Amino acid sequence: MARKSNLLPLLVPLLLSPALVRGFGALPLVLNTWPFKNATVAAWRTLISGGSALDAVESGCEVCEREQCDGSVGFGGSPDELGETTLDAMIMDGTVMNVGAVGDLRRIKNAIGVARKVLEHTTHTLLVGESATMFAESMGFTNEDLSTHASKALHSNWLGHKCQPNHWRNVIPDPSKHCGPYKPRRVSKQNDLTHEVTEATEDVHGHDTIGMVVIHKLGQTAAGTSTNGIKFKIPGRVGDSPVPGAGAYADDTVGAAAATGDGDILLRFLPSYQAVEYMRNGDEPSVACQKVISRIQKYYPNFFGAVICANVIGSYGAACNKLPKFTHFTFMVYNSIKSHPTMEKVNCI
Repeated sequence: MARKSNLLPLLVPLLLSPALVRGFGALPLVLNTWPFKNATVAAWRTLISGGSALDAVESGCEVCEREQCDGSVGFGGSPDELGETTLDAMIMDGTVMNVGAVGDLRRIKNAIGVARKVLEHTTHTLLVGESATMFAESMGFTNEDLSTHASKALHSNWLGHKCQPNHWRNVIPDPSKHCGPYKPRRVSKQNDLTHEVTEATEDVHGHDTIGMVVIHKLGQTAAGTSTNGIKFKIPGRVGDSPVPGAGAYADDTVGAAAATGDGDILLRFLPSYQAVEYMRNGDEPSVACQKVISRIQKYYPNFFGAVICANVIGSYGAACNKLPKFTHFTFMVYNSIKSHPTMEKVNCI
């Protein structure tokens, strides 16, 4: 079906300020967070073999799930307080504005695959917890333990260090010194943030979600994410990754974006949606990403996070929040003018 063109607003900033453009237009385009090269290659091969943008996102994220990219994607990573690994994933079709997602998915390895089934076989957007697992089983996915020797050791070590770090505040006993169970304590004012875990004190590589953006040669867009979340999360926690507009967002009339980092903070700002809207209003991708980061910085100057952005003519960019141990962000790019996937780096702001 023919799609109405809306390229002029995107071309104007490129003509007026080419020095700002990080990547000039070339389609198709695969863009993903972090140096997850094998995921980039899988997505690209899907495209050149005739697959859709949606197919490419699914295949790319699935590779990371199998390879347990950085221990923060797929099985065997980021155990929660009870020692269980749970998964979040989302996939979005920017042509028809449809989304499938899962959160707190248990005992199913292929989270992005389940998200695709939610998109294709239900009228829902997001399924969570045990009910999401039941849905996955009905779709033919295997129920299996996601724990590994490594994740069990990580959890055991955490318990041995009095459950540090954790994600509790305003509770008793003191969560900075003791494990739970916890009970609420009376607080003197609403914004009492005693024992708030921030990325300035945590390992900044604890949230390496794969976020992927694909622009097909015909201009169709798709985006997706997959992650096992944050280490030692409170059971039931779901971050930004499976939430449309937060973890990722795509719209054929503009482009697509994806985010990575502290999902609890990112979720409050819908960074991927915001980046796409900045591009809709004429900003090129690098500027759109920077504006998103600046917007969050005003409230959380020490947050850990990054955003990747691409428009429908193939220009792309990225931005990140500068921290003492996080001064630049690396991401992968593959397009029609490159002979191989390329790792690029952007200095944080």
